[in-house]
Amino acid sequence: MADSDIETAVDRALEDAPDRNFTETVDLAINLRDLDLNEPSNRVDESVVLPSGTGQETRIVVIAEGETGVRAEEAADEVLSVDDVADLDDDDAKDMADETDFFIAEEAMMQDIARHLGTILGPRGKMPDPLSPDDDVVETVNRLKNTVQLRSGDRRTFHTLVGAEDMDAEDIADNIDVILRRLHADLEKGPQNIDAVYIKTTMGPSVEVA
Repeated sequence: MADSDIETAVDRALEDAPDRNFTETVDLAINLRDLDLNEPSNRVDESVVLPSGTGQETRIVVIAEGETGVRAEEAADEVLSVDDVADLDDDDAKDMADETDFFIAEEAMMQDIARHLGTILGPRGKMPDPLSPDDDVVETVNRLKNTVQLRSGDRRTFHTLVGAEDMDAEDIADNIDVILRRLHADLEKGPQNIDAVYIKTTMGPSVEVA
């Protein structure tokens, strides 16, 4: 359960959000300090499963064949074979990459995918999660639907989705708590490497969380 201060900040951000004719996302801005982000090993690059979900539709493409491909159709937005991937031209591949949140592919196909799509997916941080023969593709898809990426690159401030404004403040706060705990565990100096954290809706003002 999240700290009451986090939930208070979420409540305020939701209350201060202007009325819109669409459901806004709720985003977290994290400011880092005392890290040399020119050194790739110091950069944040994590996948985090949010306990309360993202509140958003997450588009997932599975690259698989045979029984795995058939099962993937139960949960994924699109299922492609290796031949489908090979037939994509650059423009179609770029459009697909920009529209898709996560890719999953059978391990045996990763080399072919790297050859055909590596230059497009790699720079976008969207190379597929490899699926081993023992993995349940439906379970993997459902897990990724509740997953967000924490990625700082070489910038001191980075953002991540933590929910939607129609979610309960408590649920959003739980999502934030999980993200902060992960960062505290993974950063070299833990909480000391975090300068400040802010929460806001898409169009709303920022509220300091920590």
